[in-house]
Amino acid sequence: MLASLLSLVALQSVNVTIDATSSTPISPYIYGVNFPDWEKLGKGFTLARQGGNRMSAYNWETNASNAGADYHHQNDGYMGESNEPGWTMRTFFQPAQRNGAAVLLTIPTLGYVSADKNADGDVNKTPNYLQTRFHKSLASKPGGKWEFPPNTKDKVVYQDEAVAWVEKTKAKNTPVWYSLDNEPDIWAHTHARIAKHPTYAEFIANNIEYALAIKGAAKDTLVFGPASYGWQGFRTFQDAKDANGRDFLDVYLAAMRDAERKHGKRLLDVLDIHWYPEARGGGLRVVTNEDKPGTAEARIQAPRSLWDPTYVEDSWISENLGKKPIVLLPGLMRQIARQYPGTKLAITEYDFGGGKNISGALAQADVLGLWGRYGLFAASHWGLDAADDPYQLAGFRAFIDYDRKGSRFGDLGLEVAGVSPAEASVYAALDSKDRRRMTVVLINKTPSPRAFALGFRAFPAASGRAFVVTSGAHASPVVSAVAVRDGRASFTLPALSLATLELRR
Repeated sequence: MLASLLSLVALQSVNVTIDATSSTPISPYIYGVNFPDWEKLGKGFTLARQGGNRMSAYNWETNASNAGADYHHQNDGYMGESNEPGWTMRTFFQPAQRNGAAVLLTIPTLGYVSADKNADGDVNKTPNYLQTRFHKSLASKPGGKWEFPPNTKDKVVYQDEAVAWVEKTKAKNTPVWYSLDNEPDIWAHTHARIAKHPTYAEFIANNIEYALAIKGAAKDTLVFGPASYGWQGFRTFQDAKDANGRDFLDVYLAAMRDAERKHGKRLLDVLDIHWYPEARGGGLRVVTNEDKPGTAEARIQAPRSLWDPTYVEDSWISENLGKKPIVLLPGLMRQIARQYPGTKLAITEYDFGGGKNISGALAQADVLGLWGRYGLFAASHWGLDAADDPYQLAGFRAFIDYDRKGSRFGDLGLEVAGVSPAEASVYAALDSKDRRRMTVVLINKTPSPRAFALGFRAFPAASGRAFVVTSGAHASPVVSAVAVRDGRASFTLPALSLATLELRR
């Protein structure tokens, strides 16, 4: 009886139309991760970001850093015991470039960097600690005479000198870009010993100064900013005293537009934010790897807040909006179009949780599909661990290594119609190097099997195979044939699963 019921449910088709008459390029840099462990994660990631709170007081001359609120506000050698100038940066960008990834390095703009690696707890236990435990960090070296090795006895660290050294040291096979620090809207918390809460005006002046310095040392690079931590940062710069009801990103973008006009060159290339969902289910935020009844379901639905004007998540953000949808990506795109057209968009930290649950794979795959669909230039997961996050890794591999032999999702995104977002997501792309190949990622968000019936415009499918990820098969997907008839394709997905289809005409 149960088998008969399941069979009837499976016959309820998701009827999808994929339009191959036109396409939109998908940026190759949306498949990124912070601090990737290349040996354990494998290849396929396209962007490596060196970010996080540690970078705000990182001293490139000695590799000393300050932990801030993450660990007792202490100075230490966590970022590198070596005193070789730039060691921490070099040992990050060289492996990334060897693995074919673009690199995003964080340039400190806070104004102070660690002077020692004493690892003796809170620096405030030292009298006059700001002068004795830190060095001044300046955007530009007077005269522009950069040296390597740098002068480590002058008690001043120059960030344009660091950029100039990177530019001479990096390989040419992949780009290296620079971020204007990390989560400045919460510096007053994360780095309370060396930072106060900036105003809009103070912070914008800071970013213009450092962007000029970076471009002076690397004129063809891209500058990312402001690396805002989250919603209240986007809207009010965490309640800065000069907010006065003004949306921070509107003000920031307009100021950087005006700075380009004044200086005759673009200083901000990429608007960069972070997104850790506040959505809750079962009393937990979805970002956790823990699950209670309702958490997994909320996680699977959480990507809808990135785009869906009909979806209202359970979070304080939606409450503050008057129980309205967030619709994050279209909103950001409108701000860019209104204030500073031509600026790219990046989300360089995010995490939807569920590292050890199939819901994590479904959410991660859904997010990657949305990054491509909405035209993000770059994106990087906060940090994948092969042991702790196998399901999120499986979500990535649906796009960057679906057959575990290096095959990837296409780079020309296609329009998809006929999908109910609460139940399923479908993403499709052609391959610019092989127009006879189409890839389709199917995501079944329901606890029952679903049959997907795929119709095409300008792509008469002739054959296909599917690589299916389920709760029981995530490290190695199940390979199945796709039924193809009269140019159409059909495939039935198990409950709570995803598949990458490779179709040929």
